[in-house]
Amino acid sequence: MIDNISKFLIEQYSSDFAAWLLGQPIALTIINPTELNVEPIRADSVMLLQGAEIILHTEFQTVPDETMGFRMADYYLRLCRKFPEKEIQQVVIYLKPTGSDLVRQTIFQTNVMSHEFRVIRLWEEPLEVFLTTPGLLPYAVLSQAENKEDVLKRVVRELERIADRREQNNLAAATSILAGLQLTEQTIRRLMRSPVMRESTMYQSILREGRAEGLQQERALVLRLLTRKVGSLSPELRSRVDGLSIERLEALGEALLDFGGIGDLEKWLG
Repeated sequence: MIDNISKFLIEQYSSDFAAWLLGQPIALTIINPTELNVEPIRADSVMLLQGAEIILHTEFQTVPDETMGFRMADYYLRLCRKFPEKEIQQVVIYLKPTGSDLVRQTIFQTNVMSHEFRVIRLWEEPLEVFLTTPGLLPYAVLSQAENKEDVLKRVVRELERIADRREQNNLAAATSILAGLQLTEQTIRRLMRSPVMRESTMYQSILREGRAEGLQQERALVLRLLTRKVGSLSPELRSRVDGLSIERLEALGEALLDFGGIGDLEKWLG
């Protein structure tokens, strides 16, 4: 979910992120990782944008990753191959405080090569950095400011100044979810209005994704139980089970406990 929020924000507010990370508010467009000719190492966390003369590669992380150095070096080479004429800037942004030394790693080194990249630890960044532009507001609670509740109150006030209701709702949803890395759900609900969350198109998109993931997990569980109970399913039966709604899958999960053979499944499916 954090990956999806960060992707949404950097895609919708690319000039805000460019001003922060590159020092100039230039417009950036999205690069699909699949354009680099090989499968992305971890597509959900890779965010690639380009301007006329520059490539910005960012990765937002909530936990340390020992493979980060290799990933940054690997993507740098891929980007160089695809865009040899452009400057490449790489930034790893850690969202949650940790004592791990991995969040201070800025070099990937082997016996024959060395590659450097930037690292930002949000809990060491000044609060003011995130209050100057709308796209960075959701990260303010993760800054070095000590009183997180006061910061969230201040962000809410800034959000209320945004005239566009849809933009305000989306930024409020992003803020509430990112604030969960530092504040309790009860505190966030107390300080932020829940109707704003429900009206957010981004929040609804995240909910739909969660439901889809839940459906996939439910289907996998039911299929495993069916296989144990009645044996392997034919492609036709497998296809029919795959087409069931979450409600029907839940009903099947209960009914299969009484199945004695494949015929019971066929009868249940009708």
